[in-house]
Amino acid sequence: MLTELKKKVLQANLELVKNGLVICTWGNVSGIDRDKGFIAIKPSGVAYEQMKIKDIVIVDIEGRIVDGTLNPSSDTPTHLALYRAFHDVMGITHTHSTCATIFAQACCEIPCLGTTHADYFSNAVPVTRYLNQEEVESDYEANTGKIIIERFKNIDPMEIPAVLVAGHAPFTWGSSPEKSVENSVVLEYIAKMALETIRLNPEIKPLPEYILQKHYLRKHGKKAYYGQKGNHS
Repeated sequence: MLTELKKKVLQANLELVKNGLVICTWGNVSGIDRDKGFIAIKPSGVAYEQMKIKDIVIVDIEGRIVDGTLNPSSDTPTHLALYRAFHDVMGITHTHSTCATIFAQACCEIPCLGTTHADYFSNAVPVTRYLNQEEVESDYEANTGKIIIERFKNIDPMEIPAVLVAGHAPFTWGSSPEKSVENSVVLEYIAKMALETIRLNPEIKPLPEYILQKHYLRKHGKKAYYGQKGNHS
């Protein structure tokens, strides 16, 4: 069932290891078939080096397993909440990459300090509030999705395809599982640069808005001209 989607999701998960974004069994990537309403996701607690295509789990949009013998990632309810709310999202990645997680644990957004950030994100990468005790005890993973959606009430998720969950870690998303992983790679890179920039100059201010918008729009705007026709990555 959905063999091609499973292949893409397996490869995307393996890219997390290749790019140094995960250790042990941390992290997960999923992808969705919008037409069928099915999601492929990493199995819970399975080591990356052991994972095969048959291990990728297929669930429906309500989280019911429709293909596979293993339990899906424990973060599946978070992924499902985001797919239901963000209709252009086709892939989601969750990691505990070091620098982005440092910002999440500090409950600090990642400010846009330079054009590298602006090439991918149209503003600072936001941080959520903490889950309250009731939210943790009632439906922790689903409520994690809800506070992300809450944080994006006035934000286009495709312009800022990343979030820091307070005290937890980052989630990223994109137009495919592969793109969601790319956004995780970039997120970690800009988080590291932001940390070092702030360390070197604690008084640094965010990049001027006119420079930020120039760099973002030349790649992602209606008149984008970066790269080749039909491909602005």
